[in-house]
Parts: sequence; C-alpha cells; structure tokens
Amino acid sequence: MSATPIFFGWKVAWVAFAIAVFAWGVGFYGPSVFLDAIHAERGWQIATISAAITAHFLLSAVIVAVLPDIHRRYGLAPTTITGVALLAAGIVAWSQVRETWQLFAAALLSGAGWALTSGAAINAMIARWFERDRPKALSLAFNGSSVGGVLFVPLWIALVAHFGFGTAALAIALTMLIVLWPLVSRFLAPVPSDLGLSPDGRPPADAPSPPSSTPCDRRALIRERRFVTISAAFALGLFAQIGIFTHLVARLTPELGAAGAAAAVSLATASAVAGRTLLGWLIGDADRRVAAAGNFVVQACGVTLLTLGGGTATLLVGCVLFGLGVGNLVSLPPLIAQRDFARNDVGTVVALVVAINQAVFAFAPAVFGVLRDVSASYALPFALGAGLQLIAALIVLSRGDARSG
Repeated sequence: MSATPIFFGWKVAWVAFAIAVFAWGVGFYGPSVFLDAIHAERGWQIATISAAITAHFLLSAVIVAVLPDIHRRYGLAPTTITGVALLAAGIVAWSQVRETWQLFAAALLSGAGWALTSGAAINAMIARWFERDRPKALSLAFNGSSVGGVLFVPLWIALVAHFGFGTAALAIALTMLIVLWPLVSRFLAPVPSDLGLSPDGRPPADAPSPPSSTPCDRRALIRERRFVTISAAFALGLFAQIGIFTHLVARLTPELGAAGAAAAVSLATASAVAGRTLLGWLIGDADRRVAAAGNFVVQACGVTLLTLGGGTATLLVGCVLFGLGVGNLVSLPPLIAQRDFARNDVGTVVALVVAINQAVFAFAPAVFGVLRDVSASYALPFALGAGLQLIAALIVLSRGDARSG
C-alpha cells in the first residue's frame, strides 16, 4: 500500500517557516545587534544609529502597504527572491558603514528586504493554499519568527565577537541566499491550480468559488469599523509588546543577573512558540476576536507581574504569560481578517494592518526608554504596556459590520 502523498500546501508552509526564520532573525532581531556592533566599532551616538533602525521599519511599512499590488504585478516567488536578496545586501551594507549617512542607505536596503519577506508576505504564501486549515498553517509558518529570534540573536553575537561584524554579516547573508533562493523558486512559484489541487488539499470540485467582486479600494477599507478595530487593537498591542521586549533584559538583569535575564527572555520566546501552536490547533470555529481579546488579557497579566513583582518565580511566571501571547499578535490579524472580510480583500487588509502596526511600533523602544529615564524605573513604561494591552482587548471586541462579499 502506497503512502498518502503530503499535500503540497504543507510543503509551502514549511518553506514559509524557513523564510520567517531568516526574515525575523535578520530583519527584526538583527538591528538590535547592529546597533551594539556599530556603536562599539564606530563610537557613534546610540540616537543616530537608532534613528536609522527606525527608518528601516518605517520604510518597510510603506512598502508593505502596497505589497498585494507588488505580488499581483510581479508574482509571489520573484518578489520574495528580491526580498531575500535585498535583505542580504542590506545587512552587508550595515556592516560596512563608514559615515553616518550610510546607515540610512543600508536601512533602505534592509527595510525593503524585510517588507518583502515578513508578516504580510508570509500570509500571502499561506493564503493561496489554505482556507479551513489556515490557522494551523499560519501557526507553523509564523513559528519561524520565534525560532529566528532564538537562533539568530546568540548566533549574531557569537559571530560578531569572534570574526567581526563584517565577516558575520557576509556569512549570514550568503547562507540566507544559498538556503532560501532554491526553496522559494521551487515551492512558491506554483499555485494550487497548477498542480490540480485546491486549498486544504480538497478535491477541485470542493474548492471555494473564485471571488465574485472586485477588491475594495484601500481608502474604503480603512474607513470601515471592522478594519479600524483590528488595526488599532494590534497596533497598540504590538507597541506595548515591542517596547517591553526591547527593555526586558534591562528590566530583569538587576534581579536575575545577566545570565538569568537571558534565560528568562528565552523562556518567553519558547512560550511564544507554544502559545501560537496551541491557538492554531485549538481555535477551530471559535470567535477569533474573542480569542484575540483573551490573548491581550493574558499578556497584560504577565506584564503586570513584571511591573509589580519581585523574586525569581514571579518574574518567570510573568515572562511565560507575556510570552504565550507574543506570537499570536502576528498570526491573529490574518485569521480575523479571513472571517471579517471578503476573500479578495483579505490580502490588502492584512498588508495595511501590518504596515500600520510597523509604523506605530517603530517608536516603541524610544518611548519606553524615555519613560524609563524620566521615572528612573521600569514600573511606569511596563504599566503603560499592560494598560495598552487591556485597551487593545476592548477595542478588538468592538466588532464592526458583518463580513460582506
């Protein structure tokens, strides 16, 4: 008896996982390492380097907003390959800066590459292959972002320490190109109909009918309450999350020591993988907005412990509760959009939400840092984070009109 062949869509999901590992490891977690390495090598002001990192994320937000149009015009596979190449060129450029203006030139490359390989791009890879099983597939693919954080932060630090920033960046750039280029070419070029398949591996006769209406105009979408409530909730949630993550080591080190703080952050990251996986497999037909609100509340409880608590046990529990919701803030918006919007509008909605989120959270590290300096304590910024997460929970429950189309 021959084994049942694996549905091609799951192979695509694993490729999306691999892309997410590199995209987040280089484009999201990498800049914090770049900042430290460039400051150590060049002695430039932290504020100047941080401004270039903000430019990296803001440029990416602009490109992500029109990513569905780029995919329609040039194709998913060519766009993703271009993104991988730009990200590779960008990190090499960061490592070779000799003048401060070159930081912003490097940010143009890395920001464009991050835009073409991150959240909205991962959703586009999954959406064409999955309808019913999309929560599971997105959970698998986006877990690559957490794995990227676990693997790449210590890898970056070790390579920079032993070989220098330039050699480290070149090695990672070449590895990324060698690994991802053939995977993208092989698995992202086909669409289900090319292989006689339909979403979720169902028989073609059972495939959902093609969209019957033209996509909504972006300006019309962003005026809809259901869009505003998704975008505002997750923009606030991610602002809080990025601010907390950026300063988590500094918050924990005085009580846990440097090694203990690093272990606690790793615990939070591992909890993110667990939380995203559980949600992807258990959410089923449950109300995804209610799930998002619960996710925000769990995170707020964890951040409250990090704000008020003392002692190893309390802080570790806080890290676990905060971490359980971390990954879901990336994977839940596409799942809510799938339920709330017509199928031919989902890609545009997700891209706009991701772009707005990124433009907002780009300022979080600086805001949390200012609050820390003003109050001489992390109690105020972390309390702000918990409050924003609770507000986000209320907003996401304020659903708009029923799905149309």
